[in-house]
Amino acid sequence: MTGTLYLVATPIGNLGDMSVRALETLRSVDLIAAEDTRVSIKLLNHFDIRKPMVSYFEHNRMESGAKLVEKLLSGENIALITDAGMPAISDPGEDMVRLCSEHGIQVIPIPGPCAVVTALAVSALPTQRFCFEGFLSTSRKNRFQHLEELKSEKRTIIFYEAPHKLIKTLEDMLGVWGDRNISISRELTKLHEETLHTTISGALKHFTEVFPKGEFVLVIEGAEEVKIKMSKEEALEILHRLRNEGKTLKEAAKLAGTESGFSKNELYNLAVKEK
Repeated sequence: MTGTLYLVATPIGNLGDMSVRALETLRSVDLIAAEDTRVSIKLLNHFDIRKPMVSYFEHNRMESGAKLVEKLLSGENIALITDAGMPAISDPGEDMVRLCSEHGIQVIPIPGPCAVVTALAVSALPTQRFCFEGFLSTSRKNRFQHLEELKSEKRTIIFYEAPHKLIKTLEDMLGVWGDRNISISRELTKLHEETLHTTISGALKHFTEVFPKGEFVLVIEGAEEVKIKMSKEEALEILHRLRNEGKTLKEAAKLAGTESGFSKNELYNLAVKEK
């Protein structure tokens, strides 16, 4: 019988966020695959969990992944954990999940702490639609290409960033995107947790004066919706075309307003006056 891979979320700072289900899963599996066994052993010792561990991280994922698949196919149950947060999110665990899918191995997520969603929730920026972009490249060319690709992105944008690269990242964002609202969270769920609501230029000024410490999550406002403003005559032509296609005046005014940048009420009143 084939075993199961469990994706077990671990605390991003506060050990009190470890769920009962996560603990039960770690105690029940045959093996724990950890991003860094030296980090994970502290977590396991804290909760008195004694299980065999192997390392699974970016630079050994091919070799280690194949070995883990063999163990799963032989019937062993394995828990995959990262140093902090949800496995497979900006993490080589996504490759492990893909391998399991290819071999027909069941994968069960044990959800829990995630820095992306936690920072977004306290950002005071739109949360309905967002995109997570991980870390910006250290390569100048790739870095600017990444930022340019996101210049017109209207969704809220989320990045991870290390303290020693924060100021450079803010400078590059300001240069490519211009000034935008930003929420910067650091050390989430830890003793010195802090979230700053400001602008990119404001954040740059703040962290030039206050040395950046801790791990950061940047939540940035998306690009503004650009509306094409037509003349009233052009907008009314759109409305008349929609009317000829069978739309009611109310429907036509709404659709023409979306396309032209005029309010639907303004176009409706203009059309009534024409009559």
